[in-house]
Amino acid sequence: MTDILSRLSPPPGARHSERRVGRGPGSGVGKTCGRGFKGQKARQPGNLGKVHFQGGQTPLQRRTPKRGFNVPFPVASVAVNVGSLERFDAGSAVDEAALRSVRLVQGKVDRIKILGMGDLTKALTVSAHGFSKSAVAKIEKAGGKVIILSAPAEAPAATS
Repeated sequence: MTDILSRLSPPPGARHSERRVGRGPGSGVGKTCGRGFKGQKARQPGNLGKVHFQGGQTPLQRRTPKRGFNVPFPVASVAVNVGSLERFDAGSAVDEAALRSVRLVQGKVDRIKILGMGDLTKALTVSAHGFSKSAVAKIEKAGGKVIILSAPAEAPAATS
């Protein structure tokens, strides 16, 4: 196997010798080296400008109107319905770790809110950052308990 690998070579015509520019008029690429006379493309580094450069025309990203406002530090929140909590065993504590284990919460999340869609028949202790009124009513009607967690720490406001 090693003997075969040592004798590998590219097929004929696959490799070309490098073009030697600036080696006199007989080479066909002498003097101006195939770049023509003057101009941006004749000079070094030639036309290696910015990727989105449009030849002096106002660029597209500056021509398009800017509208709205982008929140610099958005708060990632996720909503979980009461009906989704039915999969937990009766009497268990449902917190962020438990919700992640059954993949109801995924990724980077700052707030978890429990909403009242669906029915709950088991008594659960549910911990979250927010609850809708109907969710609290359904959890307590099933004999469960609601624990409201404190809001995550806010990023300090930038002073300018």
